[in-house]
Amino acid sequence: MPTVLSRWLMRSRPGGRPLHHARKMRPPAQLRAALAAVLLLPLASTPPGDFSWPTGSPAPVIAPFAPPPVPWASGHRGVDLAFVEGGAVLAAGAGTVVFAGQLAGRGVVSIEHTGGLRTTYEPLEPAVQRGDTVAGGQVIGRLVAGHCAEPCLHLGARTGPEQYIDPLGLFAERRLRLLPAGSLGLRLSDVPA
Repeated sequence: MPTVLSRWLMRSRPGGRPLHHARKMRPPAQLRAALAAVLLLPLASTPPGDFSWPTGSPAPVIAPFAPPPVPWASGHRGVDLAFVEGGAVLAAGAGTVVFAGQLAGRGVVSIEHTGGLRTTYEPLEPAVQRGDTVAGGQVIGRLVAGHCAEPCLHLGARTGPEQYIDPLGLFAERRLRLLPAGSLGLRLSDVPA
């Protein structure tokens, strides 16, 4: 399936020139500004240091984040972390509990954080209720068996209804690498305020 940029390049070929000539053309300012905004959004919505491991310390990853290519396809929309059955599951960050209960036969807790980020934890026996305000590091439940062959905590994170992100990125030290604006064909005036 062609991307927006590749469709623009295909439509923009002047005089029927081969596609390799179209690569020298600059995308429209609106597209460059949108790309810049999308690239900067995850950094703005999840600042470093605001989140900690729900297991209390870094845990081995049993199954990594593997998002589907389209929202309705199968995939792994979170990570499975090795943990002990009965272990205290902690809120990764401060927020409000938006769901605490059973879902498809498993205990689930979902927390809405500032900036529109939502984290979800399963399978657990919830120790919080919908509407509770929780602090980062607060016990939100106890791990129960049932998700993996060995005891594990499934942790999911999303920034929109179907925009899942790798939750391990919440715990990593972030390093911002700046590129020269010209490498993307951007000018400061192209980036929305």
